[in-house]
Amino acid sequence: MDARDLRELLDAVAAGRTAPSVAVSRIGQATADLGFARVDRHRGLRTGFPEVVFGPGKSEEEIETLTRTILSHSPRILLTRLTSAQAEAARRAAPDLRWHPRGRVATLDREPRPATGRVGILAAGTSDFGVAEEALLTASALGAHVETCFDVGVAGLHRLAAAMDLIRGANALVVVAGMEGALPSVVAGLTDRPVIAVPTSVGYGASFSGLAALLGMLNSCAAGVTVVNIDNGFGAGFAAATINRQSVGGGVS
Repeated sequence: MDARDLRELLDAVAAGRTAPSVAVSRIGQATADLGFARVDRHRGLRTGFPEVVFGPGKSEEEIETLTRTILSHSPRILLTRLTSAQAEAARRAAPDLRWHPRGRVATLDREPRPATGRVGILAAGTSDFGVAEEALLTASALGAHVETCFDVGVAGLHRLAAAMDLIRGANALVVVAGMEGALPSVVAGLTDRPVIAVPTSVGYGASFSGLAALLGMLNSCAAGVTVVNIDNGFGAGFAAATINRQSVGGGVS
């Protein structure tokens, strides 16, 4: 349940179409205690999206139970960093769940709504596509209209020309790069839109599994670059979708 769902439910109670006891039952408890986890049933009311499941460290049985529990009170779910075995476990609870192996993300929306606004996602190279897809699927799950432009790294800077409309017209931009992590600085110098930089663990030895890209982005000469953690496509996609939602007047309240 999110804020829109709650408003519709309360309107139905006010109009006499739904009994108050039914509304109380639908709203339910704030948390569901599963023993190994306490699922936040009201996350969507506060933040606009239900609790997201992070796969690492969880057993297949726990993933299945979490999927079933969240879908018992929400029409949509997002699971990140899943293994293929965990994805199959989630599908036992929801056969209509969609699994995206490259981004290691599973998604489901049983009450889809029109995508709004415009979020741009740019990736420097093919090796960055997995992280970029995680950002794409996250932002899309949160209701953003997402456009992408991939393989536009600084080794062939002229390729960015094809993305200029997106760079200057999106409400928020996610820019994913490994190696030296230079692409976000270039993009931020071309637009007045928020740029969320995502360093990836792609690169040779001196890249230190993404640390070089992270430090390069943190030291960006271009103003307005915000940086998330190494390989954190989820965090960048969520932030971009939140900015986008505010830009189109779709806040939680």
